[in-house]
Amino acid sequence: MKAITLAEYGGPEQMAWADVEDPTPGPGEVVLDVAASAVNRADLLQVQGNYPVPPGASPILGLECSGRIAALGDGVQGWTVGDEACALLAGGGYAQKVAVPAVQLLPVPDGVSLVDAGGLPEVACTVWSNVFMEGRLADGETFLVQGGSSGIGTHAIQVAKAFGARVAVTAHPDRHGFCRDLGADIVIDYHDDVAEALKKATDGHGADVILDNMGAKGLANNLSALARDGRLMIIGMQGGVKAELNIGALLAKRGHISAMGLRGRPVTGPNSKAEIVEQVREQVWPLFGAGKVRPVVFERFSMADAADAHRRLAEGGVTGKLLLLNPNA
Repeated sequence: MKAITLAEYGGPEQMAWADVEDPTPGPGEVVLDVAASAVNRADLLQVQGNYPVPPGASPILGLECSGRIAALGDGVQGWTVGDEACALLAGGGYAQKVAVPAVQLLPVPDGVSLVDAGGLPEVACTVWSNVFMEGRLADGETFLVQGGSSGIGTHAIQVAKAFGARVAVTAHPDRHGFCRDLGADIVIDYHDDVAEALKKATDGHGADVILDNMGAKGLANNLSALARDGRLMIIGMQGGVKAELNIGALLAKRGHISAMGLRGRPVTGPNSKAEIVEQVREQVWPLFGAGKVRPVVFERFSMADAADAHRRLAEGGVTGKLLLLNPNA
């Protein structure tokens, strides 16, 4: 089969569409003939050498995909060869085939094409595990997502709105209307003082839950934006890894700060990928069939041109997901 390989760490110029060995399913695994994968910020970091591959995971890029089951490993139940599915991966999505634990498979949601489903598992599992499982976002609460027009943001807006939250986002002014069309109630220019703008829009309340991809750069302002008993969920480091934290301000708000990854979680057991995938299937997937959530795809590339897709994401201005299509699927 062919897959995207890295000659060495660096930039997209190190990526090549090359021959590699076909995967075989281990116990509890399936092999998917990949129809599509998607580009995530973590993939760009991995190419740069800043996102180490977890032990035992495929070194091939790609944290999600969709496709058809080509082979079953021992002990797999509930799936058959030929079934269409999408999958949360620890790696390996930028390839024509990938082996994945069966507990990380999801059916293609009602009303979604097999190709578009390739961009759903990573965002859906990230949003659900952070915003709902850990962040406990409830009906009527205010939710702020930093970067509302991103792949994560476009999904988070829709799911939070479907569960009854008042949704606030940050975005470039050119994308404010786009975010409102997805369901955002409050849209803030990310160049502004976000905390002040949010408090003004919420009569001083702030956000009960914040989903943040910036990390260090946004820490102080996010803390200011939190409501009392608010929960700040950090999922990215685009704004750096080190910042000063005002413990007094956090105590005064009875605030909660959490930083959780997805890729390095165990496959099964407490706080595992299997646990998250099961809840996403039960809680989020019906929203697609009900017309409350939809995939947001900005552009599609041939998987062989994944380097161009990486350059496009790095340029900025992408609204939603970039998909990579298997040229031979």
